[in-house]
Amino acid sequence: MNKLLTTMFALAVACVTLSAQAQQVTGKAQDGAKKVAMCVGCHGIIGYQASFPEIHKVPMIAGQSATYITAALTAYKGGDRKHPTMRAIADTLTEQDIADVAAYYSQLGVKQDDAPPATLAKATPENIQALISRDKDNNCTKCHGANFNTPNDGTVPKLAGQHADYLFVALKSYRVKNNPHLGRSNAVMGQQVEPKKFTNAELKTLASYISSLPGELKTVPESRIHHGAE
Repeated sequence: MNKLLTTMFALAVACVTLSAQAQQVTGKAQDGAKKVAMCVGCHGIIGYQASFPEIHKVPMIAGQSATYITAALTAYKGGDRKHPTMRAIADTLTEQDIADVAAYYSQLGVKQDDAPPATLAKATPENIQALISRDKDNNCTKCHGANFNTPNDGTVPKLAGQHADYLFVALKSYRVKNNPHLGRSNAVMGQQVEPKKFTNAELKTLASYISSLPGELKTVPESRIHHGAE
């Protein structure tokens, strides 16, 4: 019995050690610049549109937080986010690759001494405020910030200024169940976008409003073959 306990303790220590090591992975933007050849063909073209699951502009990711990009790519790699193209790309990336790519995009297009967008100068329209506050205990701004650009946690994305059609597609994806090619697993978002809470028309209205807000996200034009990767 003592031997079994000793073995179990050793395994537990090993798991904790591996977990700690995983958390210590640090991304390097200069290394990430050499690993984005598969990304720039979509995310490096202004106005580029995807056709799955419906036509929409691919999201702007330059200026997004590294922590969120890491979380998103890890979710695609692990299957919590289902999208054939993104899953295929994420599957080719190691943990270090993901950290490096995330570090690269988080600083791409960001200039020294750039100030964050000012908070809203005018009040939120009543119809939008009604949508945002529909769930008083767990509303949109609780996580994404009052101006949708100051998330309360690194794994939560900045949304202000993001493409409206992408936001609409993303919101609907949290409703999808048991589809091997489409859907996102997130308990909080799944509850937030339930059909009994929001109609598709209301989600589209909310997405359009968030897209109109000043934000830090942008698309930085890049060549398909990165010079740093040669």
